[in-house]
Amino acid sequence: MNITIFQTDTVWGQPDENVKNVQRLLSENAGSDLYVLPEMWATGFATEPHELAENDDSIALRWMQQTAVAHRCALSGSLLIHAADGTYRNRHYFVTPETTVFYDKHHLFTYGHEDVYITPGTAHVVATWQGRRFLLLTCYDLRFPLWSRYGRAGEYDAIIVSANWPESRQQAWRVLTRARAIENQCYLIGANRVGDDQFCHYRGESLVCDSKGDTLAEAVPNRQQALTTTLDFEKLDVVRTRFKVLEDRDF
Repeated sequence: MNITIFQTDTVWGQPDENVKNVQRLLSENAGSDLYVLPEMWATGFATEPHELAENDDSIALRWMQQTAVAHRCALSGSLLIHAADGTYRNRHYFVTPETTVFYDKHHLFTYGHEDVYITPGTAHVVATWQGRRFLLLTCYDLRFPLWSRYGRAGEYDAIIVSANWPESRQQAWRVLTRARAIENQCYLIGANRVGDDQFCHYRGESLVCDSKGDTLAEAVPNRQQALTTTLDFEKLDVVRTRFKVLEDRDF
């Protein structure tokens, strides 16, 4: 499966501009089976969502759905949503030509006061595309191994992390992405933004790593770009069959 990560420089509070940006990146990198975007890629990471949140018919979500149909691909990434029940959600969508599923971020970033206005999700979500299973996580979730534990979170072949992870904690990003892949014997796809907002500088270092923690592809730091690589799921099946780490896991 060919996947492309869009390591974008998000324009604060301007969904129209951010959609145009990712549309341009996609047109220059057509042909992948799956495209992955950072956390709150259409607005920037906002903990006071009242002016920036869109409803669940947002321009960004419509673009994801229309693009999935037009390009016969899947797209994954987080948006700031004002849900029909009145709550605000950090909602990680996984969109295919036929379906739209979503995961509401469970671990809200209390250090940055994300929990003040945004409601956490309570359920794991494993999305399926081309016969393969993807556990959806969002940024801060990466720090909590029990939440993503294979078998407890569901059975899956890869983890997708949609993130706004700042440079000040970059070493944690480097270590935790590899750790989640190794301990769950899966691929990990991590999409992180670059650039600046009023709070942080973002270095990016989006990546794809395999079940041994080896880096298959990594984006250039501090540069907006599209990062493309191929996931060999048949190889993963062989690794899991020969080296049955998951059978010895704790529950």
